[in-house]
Amino acid sequence: MKQCMDSENLHRRLNKIMGQLRAIDKMIDEDIPCEDVLIQINAAKGALQKVGQVVLEGHLNHCVREGIEHGNAEQTIAEFAKAVEHFSRMT
Repeated sequence: MKQCMDSENLHRRLNKIMGQLRAIDKMIDEDIPCEDVLIQINAAKGALQKVGQVVLEGHLNHCVREGIEHGNAEQTIAEFAKAVEHFSRMT
């Protein structure tokens, strides 16, 4: 998996998301208005969506390309379609 993507970038993004989630948790304890909490939840959701997109792009650029170059086009395309299906369930 490390070959497929910039793990440093992903760790940085995930740490930011974890910080957002901790902030949301704190907002609930501080009785922040629901609308403000929902805005932050949506921001965290968007950030997580972007992480998934980065992973999917890395998979396409490395794993799919490698699979096609090594003559496993049909299987590689089927596996990529499955990965896209899993990713699209997030939205």
